[in-house]
Amino acid sequence: MKSKIHEHKKNSFKLVSKKQILYLFVIFISLTTVAQTENSRLTHFNLEHKVALQGYDPVAYFKQGKAVKGKKELTATYEGVTYNFSMPVNREYFLKNPSRYEPQFGGWCAYAMGDSGEKVEINPQTFKIVDEKLYLFYNAYFNNTLKSWNKDQVNLKSKAESNWKKTIK
Repeated sequence: MKSKIHEHKKNSFKLVSKKQILYLFVIFISLTTVAQTENSRLTHFNLEHKVALQGYDPVAYFKQGKAVKGKKELTATYEGVTYNFSMPVNREYFLKNPSRYEPQFGGWCAYAMGDSGEKVEINPQTFKIVDEKLYLFYNAYFNNTLKSWNKDQVNLKSKAESNWKKTIK
């Protein structure tokens, strides 16, 4: 009888150990995947000190129709990327649906992404909302790429989407 009890305990221990190992493996894979996603986003997004949009409020582009500087003390982080907000209600909108408010192409110039597939800096005050998505543009030294984008938006948008997929692979 003792032998059967001892054998049962031994088998139970093996079963628990296998379950624990499987559980730890699943946790490890999950954390690794999340870390890779965050690292990929941090590598490919246009960030200054891990903050997107040069500190501008992503929701303000949609709700206020203009670029509004966010506050350093009013932030939210989505998959490793931090955003600043100008007011608490904008932060709440963002937290309910972050992907709706994130800039396209990691916050790089949409025109450059479509024209050449390059990551080019932007002027956060030069933007356009197209199909409920935020597109940003380079605008300096008498070169406002939004004007060029507007001349061939459909073609450039399609090319930019294709180029961005290649970039983030």
